Amino acid sequence: MDSEVAMRKLLAFALLALAAGAQAAAVAGEGFPPEKGLDVATPFEVQRTAILQALQEGRVYAEITPDNRRRVLASLDRMVELLAGRPVAELSEADRIEVFNHQELVNTLLAGAREDSRLVCRRETRGGSHRPTNRCMTVAERRRAREESQVALDEIQRAATRAREPN
Repeated sequence: MDSEVAMRKLLAFALLALAAGAQAAAVAGEGFPPEKGLDVATPFEVQRTAILQALQEGRVYAEITPDNRRRVLASLDRMVELLAGRPVAELSEADRIEVFNHQELVNTLLAGAREDSRLVCRRETRGGSHRPTNRCMTVAERRRAREESQVALDEIQRAATRAREPN
């Protein structure tokens, strides 16, 4: 029972901080870096707008899957419905919990997409050349290339094994 009370207090504090941050940032007219995900220190509408813009531009979250994009947009829309311009403190406990759960889902999905979208450059020498070049790919592109190479190698090994087997 004590852990339930502690969880309620923590949730209430986080949501109250979200509301307080919303009022302070609205007055200050602060921008919001969308790569942070949703946090309690910035107004929800400022964060939502920045995230929607980043999703539209396709740079920060270039590797987000269509399914995860739909899930993020649905969670943001549901949070708008739940908040309806009201401070978090005015929400029922069930609504506060639902907002918190949507916030965690959005943060998790965006953090994964942001990491997959990170650009990594390496100096490589191509076969038949001694001149190194820079090759830049996102983390997800590198992972896909590695997986495709592994599948191709496995197929070559299977073909070689079949060729050696007596008929």
